[in-house]
Amino acid sequence: MDGDTVASTPRLTLRLHRESDLDRLVAIYSRPDVARYLLEEPWTVESGRVQLDRRLRRTGLAEPVGALSLVIERAGLAIGAISIWRTDAERRTVELGWTVDPEHGGSGYATEAVSAGLRIAFGQDDVHRVVAQMDARNTSSARLATRVGMRQEAHHRQDFWSKGEWTDSLVFAVLAGEHPPR
Repeated sequence: MDGDTVASTPRLTLRLHRESDLDRLVAIYSRPDVARYLLEEPWTVESGRVQLDRRLRRTGLAEPVGALSLVIERAGLAIGAISIWRTDAERRTVELGWTVDPEHGGSGYATEAVSAGLRIAFGQDDVHRVVAQMDARNTSSARLATRVGMRQEAHHRQDFWSKGEWTDSLVFAVLAGEHPPR
């Protein structure tokens, strides 16, 4: 593995972000069908630069407020991103989020990448629990969370104001003892 590779699977590389990722990430995150369920509006080049700058600083989980932001790469092409960040040091909890370009959907890449993200999270000695929260309308992400072994723990009704409307949120989680390495 090279210096910025954090994990790899048979078909994917999960690596730290690079300045050169901007155009490809903007191409993914500027899509209305991708941004629909995310907190941000579709990216522009300007907002993408701000987002990428944040991600460039998220390089590890060692600190109590650590965060790790990774590009999902397939055959040298960025096809999405995974983020893992500490949310509660006392309860040894991290949150995991993901985005995959719909042009690369349906081939199991998201499942492979999120499974690798869980291995990274549980590879930290102190992580007891990994949580994923999502817009309840994002049925693809909910199915993915279930596929990788997470259990739905909550369905919060109209708990989040997003892009001009109240939305529901789903909370999925898995405990370290429930997640076998894959």
